Amino acid sequence: MSIGTVVAGRRKVLTSPFVIQLLIIMFFVEFVKGALIVSILPVYMGTVLGLSAYAIGWALALQYIGDNAFRSPLGWIIDRVGYRTVMLFGVLLTFASVIIVTVTDDLPWIICACVLIGMGTSPLWPCVITGATAVAGNEAGGTIMGVVYMAWLTGVGAGPIVINFFIAKSNESSSSYDTAFKLLIALMVIVLFVALFLPGRTKSRELEGKEEQANPEEHEHLPLGERIRAYLAKVSSSMHASKVLYPAMFLQNFALGLLVPILTLYARTVLHLTPQQYSYYLLAGGAFTVLGLIPIGKAVDKYGTSRFLHIGFPAAAISLPLLGYTRDLVLVLPIVALVGLSYAFIIPAWNALIAEAIPKEERGAVWGFFLTIEGLGMVLGSIMSGKMWDSFGPHSPFLVSGVVLITLFVLHLFITRKPKVMVR
Repeated sequence: MSIGTVVAGRRKVLTSPFVIQLLIIMFFVEFVKGALIVSILPVYMGTVLGLSAYAIGWALALQYIGDNAFRSPLGWIIDRVGYRTVMLFGVLLTFASVIIVTVTDDLPWIICACVLIGMGTSPLWPCVITGATAVAGNEAGGTIMGVVYMAWLTGVGAGPIVINFFIAKSNESSSSYDTAFKLLIALMVIVLFVALFLPGRTKSRELEGKEEQANPEEHEHLPLGERIRAYLAKVSSSMHASKVLYPAMFLQNFALGLLVPILTLYARTVLHLTPQQYSYYLLAGGAFTVLGLIPIGKAVDKYGTSRFLHIGFPAAAISLPLLGYTRDLVLVLPIVALVGLSYAFIIPAWNALIAEAIPKEERGAVWGFFLTIEGLGMVLGSIMSGKMWDSFGPHSPFLVSGVVLITLFVLHLFITRKPKVMVR
């Protein structure tokens, strides 16, 4: 493949109206989700509702459970009904969750909203990853992963940062969050409008380079159970993934899940940061990640994934425990920057590695399946995080996350190891 073809592929990805639509939806939905999950709900449930860290971890885990339960079937559905219907389903449920959190502080309804956030955002990653990688092809896999994760990180990072400026200084009553909730509702209106213009079934198949089939489901005459087994067997036979990849995908998100429920609690109760100070620290870490994603993604396309993961995994494994044990705010800032830079190396390389294992014919279904495995790691990490905090102290989730990343680094060596060629 010529350099000109690769460059043309990158330009095609970055200027595609379809990809731009997906990135806009990704940014705003993750903005809303990040604002709720990272900045609003943990403190809201802790100060207003008086829940323990373990209870908060479980409530937020319900969000990941709702997300995870639907990813695999939605990936399969994308391949058959297109992007518009699937994404609108998710956007409307996410919108409903924001409305619920806005109008009530009753605990059962808040828990219901957590589940709806998960269900509503479950189509997001299968839709965006499937559509973006379909347009990008193999020649720009690292680049598109960098772009997608930049939209995700910018959204999920900007949400907690920006929303803190809309929360009243005294955030021990529900009225302190009124302005913040109005902003989230306005953003969801924008997302709903953009989702209405996503392609339907026919256009979706054209964008992915698939021909319309007269008989799209070859096993449709079989009972449902047999159809599912036949479908899974077909997908499995077309994949080119090391079996070690599956536990590795789980662990990668388990390491993140350990941190998400307690990050705000750590900043507010251990480091004693104000919401605004916390925003600046998030901005410092996020900036290093976001600014590195596209150039490192392009480098991944050129040089491969291994050398970037060899840097990213150990660096993150060292910096996260350091963050958990550090109480000096002067030292926290460079450590946060190192965490951000580490993930700038990990994200495009790791996801490009995963994308190489996915067959074109069932891209949506396989991405949905892979994202489900990753989501299980996030669920278990969120549940264990609060328990570790309550039982062993605020440093423990950071320490265990670092150990998991070292384990992931070792697993990566097996995933990328090339079989020896016997010479006679």
